[in-house]
Amino acid sequence: MSSEKFILLGTEIKKGKGAVLELEVAKLHTRNSLKVPVIVERGKKDGPVLLLLGGVHGDESNGVAIVRDIIRKKYHKPKKGTVICIPIFNMFGYLNLSRAFPDGRDLNRIFPGNKGGSLASQFAYKSTKEIAPLVDYVLDFHTGGSDRSNFPNIRCNFKEEREVALAKAFNAPFMMHSTYIHHSIRETIHKMGKPIILFEGGKSLSLDKDVIECGVNGALNVMKYLNMQEGDLNSSQKPILIQKSKWLRAPYSGIFEAMISNGEYVTKKTLIGRVSDPFGEFEKKIYAPFDCHIFGLNTAPNVYKGDALFHVSVNK
Repeated sequence: MSSEKFILLGTEIKKGKGAVLELEVAKLHTRNSLKVPVIVERGKKDGPVLLLLGGVHGDESNGVAIVRDIIRKKYHKPKKGTVICIPIFNMFGYLNLSRAFPDGRDLNRIFPGNKGGSLASQFAYKSTKEIAPLVDYVLDFHTGGSDRSNFPNIRCNFKEEREVALAKAFNAPFMMHSTYIHHSIRETIHKMGKPIILFEGGKSLSLDKDVIECGVNGALNVMKYLNMQEGDLNSSQKPILIQKSKWLRAPYSGIFEAMISNGEYVTKKTLIGRVSDPFGEFEKKIYAPFDCHIFGLNTAPNVYKGDALFHVSVNK
């Protein structure tokens, strides 16, 4: 909970006030410093501290746009508690339109970091020490990597009651059980005893209006659930729970065409896609192996045998 004195990155944020702070990443060859803007707003009353995190991977534009729109709509100004917004966490990757840090590391596979490690590891260490201890809840916004597009879904550990409660309040179309990946931000925050949920929507280097709107509304729902904002939760839909999932992979190399839309429910033996060669000599159809929801879709025009094509729910 917000204390009487809230100090972030060396700056005291008084009740009812806000600030734009900077988290230094590194010195560049030009002697300039590369810094990550941190926008913080504190309500007039005490309450939880919520971190809204975008751009952990620099090419995941939807997450950046979601946090931007939350700020643009003034939703980050809470009635109670404190909201910390970091629209672009991986500034190097964002500037380079790249998923990774300049040292080639995936920032989300190197937490909690090391003070004397690689550049990415040092940045992870700094954020873990200077920001993470002050927060109570975290919303982490992501998109599909490469050519894979994710239908809006929220991911949490179904065994963690507080995470499940946040995920239900978020109210995305799909709610997926997800364990903690080693050295990820989720694992680090979880080990600190703080609930964190992860939103997935759209694909990298692409903006999707519906995905962004879902992320913004979900974050506002969470703030209302935590009594940081006033009003009723938007619960126009009931999330579809996915306990287990798998990727259906390409049985052949060739031109890939999906025959269904992302987010659809299909029954066993439904034609969902086809792979053909560029010369018109063969065409192989892909059928649903069982009844399932499709919430991840490969959008690449050409695929190799074994490439992930459809992310689907698996009934136990």
